[in-house]
Amino acid sequence: MDGLENLIYKRKGKRKRVSSYDRTGGNDDRVYLEPGEAMVIADIKGAGIINHIWMTHQNGDFKEEKYSLRKIQLKIYWDGEDNPSVLAPLGDFFGMGHGISKNFVSAPLQMSPADGKALNSWWQMPFSSEAKIVIVNECEERLILYFYIDYEELEAPLANTLRFNAAWHRELPTKGHKESDFIDHNDWCFGGNNTTGDENYVILEAEGRGHYCGCNINIHNLNTSSLWDWPGEGDDMIFVDDEKWPPNIHGTGTEDYVNMAWCPREEYNAPYHGLILGGDDNWKGKITYYRYHILDPITFERNIRVTIEHGHNNNRSDDWSSTAYWYQEAPHKPKPELPKVEDRLPIDEEVFIRSGEIRTK
Repeated sequence: MDGLENLIYKRKGKRKRVSSYDRTGGNDDRVYLEPGEAMVIADIKGAGIINHIWMTHQNGDFKEEKYSLRKIQLKIYWDGEDNPSVLAPLGDFFGMGHGISKNFVSAPLQMSPADGKALNSWWQMPFSSEAKIVIVNECEERLILYFYIDYEELEAPLANTLRFNAAWHRELPTKGHKESDFIDHNDWCFGGNNTTGDENYVILEAEGRGHYCGCNINIHNLNTSSLWDWPGEGDDMIFVDDEKWPPNIHGTGTEDYVNMAWCPREEYNAPYHGLILGGDDNWKGKITYYRYHILDPITFERNIRVTIEHGHNNNRSDDWSSTAYWYQEAPHKPKPELPKVEDRLPIDEEVFIRSGEIRTK
């Protein structure tokens, strides 16, 4: 249990914090990272559990650099490992993609006023001997960072615990089909049969033993048609322990996986699912969903492959990105380095799909 009902029990740990407060006693309560600099902002020795992380930032002359939340990397290492267990752009880790911030509330992640600039994580992160948190500034300007890392110091490691992991992925564009390949929007949404899941968008691939705890999904609709702009209709397919198609966990549509219905645009925040960004008219532009399996984690013994179709039968070609969250036994499979900054940046030009290629006006 983790909530109000848990407060009645005795606790053995000692509450501690690592923060960016001014060590001189002044009010310069922040750290500064030059472009290209990586900084260890916390290196906690011994056993413990991180319960809360808060951050906020600005650049240069106290104005936020455009898309800085995609340019800044967050890396977290447990127990002296060489490869990070957490590796994601800063904004995406805290629940919102597209390189922007926006007020929203979920159980594990929140962006708080003003305009979502206060980033909060409530994921529980146990460690046995060390927790190291690294920020990498890949902005063009100096990074000004404020932070709290709140944790419980323990006399001994917690028994039978897994290590927290998070990883970012992007596919631009997803390998779909041109609108001209279909007779009408009905054919686009219902034509063809996906009986393998091989070309689905991949949210997570992990090896080992653990449980998948959810994701945020960010879609930039690259279609310009006013006839059928809905970028969904994609079934989630979660393959556990070398399953073949059809997996035991097979869904019915994009909005269904995130616990909504009928192609919504209305923004909605619940503890475990939500629509932070609903897109423009007819679902044009940028969309962000989240689905957190807090009460219903998906366990795996050997491996897991979490996927979702990009449009029915993977017919859509759009810009998809996601951050997956899971717990597993150590060691974990090494995560690939994030793509270069230019390959992480959102598209902010007017975009067209022609001959399967993205071209900007």
